[in-house]
Amino acid sequence: MTSKYKFLFALLLIVFAFKSYGIIVRHDIAPGKYEIRNNDLPAVFFLERQGIRRVCAATVIHERWAITAAHCVNETALGTAIKNGRRFAVEVGNQTREIDVVLMHPEIVNSANPEVDLALLRFRQASPIPRPIPPYDQTDEKGEVVTLVGWGYFGLGTTGRQFDDGTKRRAQNRISEANLRLRFIFDDPREVDSDSLPLEGMLGLGDSGGPALISVGNEFRLAGVAIGELGGESFSEETQGEYGSVAVYERISVHVDWIESVIESER
Repeated sequence: MTSKYKFLFALLLIVFAFKSYGIIVRHDIAPGKYEIRNNDLPAVFFLERQGIRRVCAATVIHERWAITAAHCVNETALGTAIKNGRRFAVEVGNQTREIDVVLMHPEIVNSANPEVDLALLRFRQASPIPRPIPPYDQTDEKGEVVTLVGWGYFGLGTTGRQFDDGTKRRAQNRISEANLRLRFIFDDPREVDSDSLPLEGMLGLGDSGGPALISVGNEFRLAGVAIGELGGESFSEETQGEYGSVAVYERISVHVDWIESVIESER
């Protein structure tokens, strides 16, 4: 392990919650190359619109189920709606769908600091459109390239987050650690030994709950759900997503049994 990695993984503070995260891009690549249309990857949707902002993301994994970060339930109006017995409307693949049930991961002991930051969202009605992105059930994620999707704050690796324009973007990164959670690093392309990808990117403010997708053949599988960014003594809200930052995702392969048991029980 290089000294850079030793430092990054020895950081003292993990910032998981309660801030949603978006896409920060390389400073030397035209930002437009990261932008995608709203109907691209339609199985990935945002939970709430606040003016131009899109707050928190989720991924359709089954005709009747989606998954997000558990803290997003309370970070949006979703939690209040379900608690009060109401349905919560979202836009998925250019159609309005209603969420009627939220199931938190059973290992969430404290909602302010969850052991597992995952929640399953049930749609009132099943639909084959958009095509779901199934969970990744293998344990070989380390070293794999993942695709990230988000609407959140735009920014550059040299400066961190800058502004929120509500634009849907995708980026790539390489998983550097796959234990109970997945982690990856925003590599600086200016470094001689950089492992930076052509569309390297990192989380910024805007899209907790968003996916890390692994390509399997010609299809995607959901490998991770965004829950936060690793931070140390020099971490600040203003410089989220700078080169060297470390993203933290819940590792879906660890929780496949729970996901499948919930889906099967509701059939």
